[in-house]
Amino acid sequence: QVQLVESGGGLVQAGGSLRLSCAASQPIFGINAMGWYRQAPGKQRDLVAAITSVGTTDYADSVKGRFIITRDNAKNTVYLQMNSLKPEDTAVYYCAADLRGLRSWGKGTPVTVSS
Repeated sequence: QVQLVESGGGLVQAGGSLRLSCAASQPIFGINAMGWYRQAPGKQRDLVAAITSVGTTDYADSVKGRFIITRDNAKNTVYLQMNSLKPEDTAVYYCAADLRGLRSWGKGTPVTVSS
């Protein structure tokens, strides 16, 4: 399994920006896909954005045009740049990595967007 540590969450006003980081315990160039998920209180965990080993990205409709996922293989880190944040973006954000059929999760970082 891959150990993942998220950081960068916090409290921000609506319209503001945050950048989340996900540091992996091993080189990520060989990891098939990495992504960010979020879970709001009382709701299921949903995909926010994903990026493959070749850089192909995918986004939830609700964040398209506002969020950008990138990966830095040299730093074994995946980022989620979140712009134009809305109160409905409030959730715990989790990093995930898919490697050899196994999914690893980080412990999450909370994001709160005030109106």
